[in-house]
Amino acid sequence: MTQTHTGTYWLEHAWLDTHVEPGVALDVRDGRIAAVRTDVTAPPPGAEVLRGLTLPGLANAHSHAFHRALRGTVQVGSGTFWTWREVMYATADRLTPENYHALARAVYAEMALAGVTAVGEFHYVHHARGGTRYAEPNAMGEALVAAAAEAGIRITLLDTCYLSSGFGQPPNSHQLRFSDGTAESWAERCSLLKEQDHARIGAAVHSVRAVPARELATVARWAEERRAPLHVHLSEQTAENEACQEAHGRTPTQLLADHGVLGPRTTGVHNTHLTDQDIALIGGSGTGTCMCPTTERDLADGIGPAPALQRAGSPLSLGSDSHAVIDLLEEARAMELDERLRTRNRGHWTAAALLRAASADGHAALGWEDAGSLQPGALADFTTIALDSVRTAGTLPRLGAETAVFAASAADVRHTVVAGRHVVRDGAHALVPDVPSALAAAVEALRG
Repeated sequence: MTQTHTGTYWLEHAWLDTHVEPGVALDVRDGRIAAVRTDVTAPPPGAEVLRGLTLPGLANAHSHAFHRALRGTVQVGSGTFWTWREVMYATADRLTPENYHALARAVYAEMALAGVTAVGEFHYVHHARGGTRYAEPNAMGEALVAAAAEAGIRITLLDTCYLSSGFGQPPNSHQLRFSDGTAESWAERCSLLKEQDHARIGAAVHSVRAVPARELATVARWAEERRAPLHVHLSEQTAENEACQEAHGRTPTQLLADHGVLGPRTTGVHNTHLTDQDIALIGGSGTGTCMCPTTERDLADGIGPAPALQRAGSPLSLGSDSHAVIDLLEEARAMELDERLRTRNRGHWTAAALLRAASADGHAALGWEDAGSLQPGALADFTTIALDSVRTAGTLPRLGAETAVFAASAADVRHTVVAGRHVVRDGAHALVPDVPSALAAAVEALRG
């Protein structure tokens, strides 16, 4: 993804953070937006024309790429997060650098088709089965970075520390390939990863279950020294909260605060089952919250207190997590609609606020602060939604934000541009010619 583009795009309608503007010309130079010109009523000579509503590129702030292979199969019958996890482990056992690259390339191409221009990959499958290290210690992570480049999107590889199966428990047989043994060994391996034009390296604490309290500060320090994003699964399950209280006499949020994990470069993923004190700690520290509504509802996890977190000072971002669906517009819609069901009130966020969570705030959570807006100096990453599909036809262009969030879907993405170059044009991926076939082949290769 080293190529960038210089030229002009003419946007029939553009969302400029607060409102929809008709007739906008974006001048792009070396992969960045050089100028934003409004009141351009017709395409300038030589400009690329984007019909519909153009938004900043969407940021998928929480992804486990291999979970895409579970779509459809884990929806059979009943169960809980914990029974779902056993099916997930069986798929993880079959991953190799080669088949993971093929799957991730197809999954990231699916994201591009959905308007996603950057992904946060919460990556913890580091080693071969049984925990044996590959000759190249980061073979799995580098496969993901390469896959993103070939799919034409940016990636923040959130290399994840995962050391135990529970409080005071060693990793189980499935988790051996996730573990580096100690946080220091994790840091040594992770430090070998190199950033690229399209790729940034961040860190993750899988959860307080998976990283012993004495090891948390090592991960936090690694991220702090590099000013890198740090993500953590937080209070996704009540069982985790109860086990943490039994082991440490405090909530997972309090434990993370005690060991220096919270802060403005940290994002808690899910943040579902929190106390009032937890919310105050997260918001007061500027720690972000990544909500993943389609996964949280698929796994029956619960509805997190997103409005209270945001009021307390926690920026909100969105992720597709287990990829039950890949549709950031649906994640944005679901956050509002789930809250409506919980409270029986409407209008917790404006459509503009939900789009910011799906774009600018998601990019910031992944360390791409220069992406997620249509303004001079920003990375030239944007996506265009059709306003003439069966879902969007007849809507008012000036209400484009509302149309995008509450009516449109990933199927309405017409174009995706990254670094100023078309990755998706007229609904077709420019780099992965047949994304459905690529997905089908990659998933089939992982079936036991």
